[in-house]
Amino acid sequence: MSDRHVLLRLFRTICLFLTLGVSMSAYGFDGASWKEEVLLHDGQKLIAERSQTYGGYSEPASRERQLVEEVWEFTIPGTKERVIWKSDWGRNNQDNLSLLVFDFLGNTTYIATSTGLCHAYNKWKRPNPPYIFFKFDGKVWQQISLNEFPSQFTNVNVAVGRPDRENRTGMLSSARIKEENRHLEAYRRTILRTPLTPREATIVGCPEPTGPDGLPIEGGFKAPFPITPPNSTEDKK
Repeated sequence: MSDRHVLLRLFRTICLFLTLGVSMSAYGFDGASWKEEVLLHDGQKLIAERSQTYGGYSEPASRERQLVEEVWEFTIPGTKERVIWKSDWGRNNQDNLSLLVFDFLGNTTYIATSTGLCHAYNKWKRPNPPYIFFKFDGKVWQQISLNEFPSQFTNVNVAVGRPDRENRTGMLSSARIKEENRHLEAYRRTILRTPLTPREATIVGCPEPTGPDGLPIEGGFKAPFPITPPNSTEDKK
C-alpha cells in the first residue's frame, strides 16, 4: 500500500472520530462531576461526590441541556460505608427529585428533596410542605414522613439544582454553596415544618390538575430505587 493510501485512510479515520464526537455532543452524551463540602447539623463537614448527566436541548434557544440523571456518593461519618443517592429526570415517570439536605443521626442517613417539575410534584401527591423525605437503613432508601425527619436538620446544605457552570468542577466549598443558594425561594433554603398557606403555596408554581369535570386528578407514585455502590450492602437498582 502506498504512502498516499495510508495517509488517506488515516485522514478518514480522524474525520470519523471527529464526527462521532460532534454527534455525541449533539445528542446529549454530556455531563459534569464535582465535589461539595457539606456542612452537617453538628458542625462537621463532609465531602460528597456529585455528578450530572445531560441530554439534549429542550428547544433550539436553550443555553443548557436538560438534566437526565444526578448521582450523589458519600461516606457515612465514622464508618467506611459508601452510600449512593440517584434520581433520574424527564417528563414521563422519572423521579425528578432535587436534593436539598443530607445529614446523619448515628449511622442513619436522612435526606430531604423537592420536585423539579410540576408533573413530578403531582406524581409525588403534592406534599405540603413541598418535600419528599427518605432515610437509608443500610440496605435500601425508604420514604418517610415529615414527622420522621429529624427536626435538627433545618438548613439546606447542598447546591440546589444546577450550580453555575464554573462551579460544576473541582470542589464547591460550604461557603460557596450558601452563596449559590442565596436567591432561592425560602422553602429551598430552610426546611419548613408547617404546611404552606394557599397564598404561600403559589411559590411552588404548580396548580392542581383537574379533569373535564373540574375535579382534581390523582397523580401516580413511584419510590426511587436503591443504588449499590462498590463494596456496599445496598440492593442493586
